[in-house]
Amino acid sequence: MPKTSARLLSLLSLLQARRDWPGTLLAERLDVSPRTVRRDVDRLRELGYPIVSTKGPDGGYRLDAGRELPPLLFDDDQAVALAVALQLATTSGAGIEEAAVRALNTIRQVMPARLRHRIDTLRVTAVERPANRPGPQVDSAVLMALSAAVHAREVLRFGYAPVTLPDRGTGTDTPPRRAEPHHLVTWGGRWYLVAWDLDRDDWRTFRADRITPRIPTGPRFTPRELPGGDVAAFVAGKFLGTGDTGGWPCRGEVVLDLPAATVSGYTRDGIVEELGPDRCRLVAGSWSWPSLAAGLGRFDADIEVVGPAELKAAFARLARRYTKAANGTPATSSPAP
Repeated sequence: MPKTSARLLSLLSLLQARRDWPGTLLAERLDVSPRTVRRDVDRLRELGYPIVSTKGPDGGYRLDAGRELPPLLFDDDQAVALAVALQLATTSGAGIEEAAVRALNTIRQVMPARLRHRIDTLRVTAVERPANRPGPQVDSAVLMALSAAVHAREVLRFGYAPVTLPDRGTGTDTPPRRAEPHHLVTWGGRWYLVAWDLDRDDWRTFRADRITPRIPTGPRFTPRELPGGDVAAFVAGKFLGTGDTGGWPCRGEVVLDLPAATVSGYTRDGIVEELGPDRCRLVAGSWSWPSLAAGLGRFDADIEVVGPAELKAAFARLARRYTKAANGTPATSSPAP
């Protein structure tokens, strides 16, 4: 890389690191003369970077927000998408959290005021688990409306599509809902709004793809304290079915005639132990014993139930149902064993 180009990148990096830089200090950090700094600043201005001169004994420079994002050439939607991705990266657990925070600050600093305001209202908490397939698409306008309500602490009025409708997030005949929005989160490839439901007087998680915000929003509210104080633990507890405890209500143990590596690839919350080249032990949980038994059946392998007795009974119950289905016997309701 030519020396001048490398120096320009170093100068730009310094200007992004703090608000104001005295010209003499920049020259000292770059090991060049103040005159060279002035020429390099002019070159960056020619490339489109909005660098303004500041008054003072020695003069100085500041990287200001411009009307666009040269030379990145991002449009508004791309800039917002980049900011969302960087926010999610700050909680990715991939070892890039600090770099993502610095990158987000850099992008924000050179954003026009209108975009900077949108980004400042967008606060996303990632509570991610691996997803087998992508979640339903959510209109970016809906995400921005939810984020704005969370940021402004305004009661949200919205339509909420029933689960039986297609995942479109538009139109519903159900009465409008009212809630105090607190957090926008992701879980298993889906977007959710964590909010205090004013009509049901309780905490709820709403799927964002089923929300249709109503205009205008309601009055401002004083935020309530989320149970446990941690949104990640709260959401995990909700989806694991036991509130704040974070465990499944039904847990069982089986031995599968499959390699541990194969089972691990399709197990989210279970514990897999290798027993041999083609045999492993799996401890897993679910909402109910029948759902746990049905979930274990997806491995298409011989299963030995270690326990408890409720899981064995659930397998027996499903076996009777599947036998009837295979024989074409009409379904009839029967009491649980």
